[in-house]
Amino acid sequence: MAGNSIEPGRSVTSKVVAILLTFGDGDEHSLTEIARLTCMPVSTTHRLVTELVSRGLLERTDESQFRVGGSIRAIGSRVSYSPRIIELARRVLDDLVATVHTAARLGVLAGTQVAYIERRCDHRPVTTFAHAPRLPAHATALGKALLAFSSAELLNCLIAEGLTCYTPRTLTDPEELRRSLAVTRLTRVAVSRGEFEQSVSAVAVPVFGAGGIAAAALELTVTDLRADQRLAQSVLTVAARGLSRELSTGTNATYFALSTEQFTDARCVKRPERAPAVRAEGAHESDAANFSTAVGQR
Repeated sequence: MAGNSIEPGRSVTSKVVAILLTFGDGDEHSLTEIARLTCMPVSTTHRLVTELVSRGLLERTDESQFRVGGSIRAIGSRVSYSPRIIELARRVLDDLVATVHTAARLGVLAGTQVAYIERRCDHRPVTTFAHAPRLPAHATALGKALLAFSSAELLNCLIAEGLTCYTPRTLTDPEELRRSLAVTRLTRVAVSRGEFEQSVSAVAVPVFGAGGIAAAALELTVTDLRADQRLAQSVLTVAARGLSRELSTGTNATYFALSTEQFTDARCVKRPERAPAVRAEGAHESDAANFSTAVGQR
C-alpha cells in the first residue's frame, strides 16, 4: 500500500497526477467522467478534485464541468520564447501558406490582446511578434480560440475593459461573447465573421501545450466562410496537432506565453493589412492530406 491510499499500489500523488493528466488535450470533464478516466471511485475523485479546485489547479465551469485552472496556466505564462519553438511555428506557417495559398497567422495572448506572427503569400519572411500590431481578442478568430481556453479571470478583465465595436458584427455583448466561447470550447474551432474588418472572415484553432494549456492559436483568413471553413478547419487542425506534439514532448515543452512587458504600448491595437483569401476548390480532404504529408516530411 502506497502512502495513505486505501487502494493498493496507488498513492495520493499518483491519483492527483492521473486526474490532471485527463486534461492533457484541453478537455473539460464532469466529475463522473474524471472518475471513469482515472479508474477511481467517485467519492475519491470528488475529494481530490475539490482540493485541486481550492488550490487553483482546476476550475469549475458554469456547466459544472472541470478544466485546467489558473495556477497551472500561470506556470506556463512565466516561460519566455524558445528559438526552437519559434522556428517550428515558422515552418508550420510556411506549410499552411503553401497548402491553401492564403496568409496564415500564429497568435498568443498578451494581456487581453493578441500578439501574432504572420506568413503571407509572397516572398516576405514570417513577421516577428515585436513588430506586429496587436489584435483585439474578442473580435478575432485567433483571440477567441485563445480566450475559450483561458481563465475566467482573464475574460472578466477583458469585459471590464470594454468590448470595442469595430464593425456591426463585433461581439460587444458580454453574454453573447461567452456563448461564442462556449461553442469554441466544444468544437475547438473559432470563427470571426467580419467582426474586426467587415469584409474579412477567419477560422482559427487552438494549439495545446503540455498539460492541456492553450499555448497559441493558428488562423487562416477566408473570403466565404460557408464555402471555405471546411478546408481551413481541416488543414489548421492537422497543423495544430503537429505543433501540439512538438510542444508536449522532450525539450520542446516550452510555451508561447507572453508577458505584457515584452512589448511597448500594450494598449495599442493597429488595424492589419488585408490578407489574401483562401481559395475554394472543393478538394478539402486531399489538401488536408497533402498538408499532413508535407508536415511529416519536415
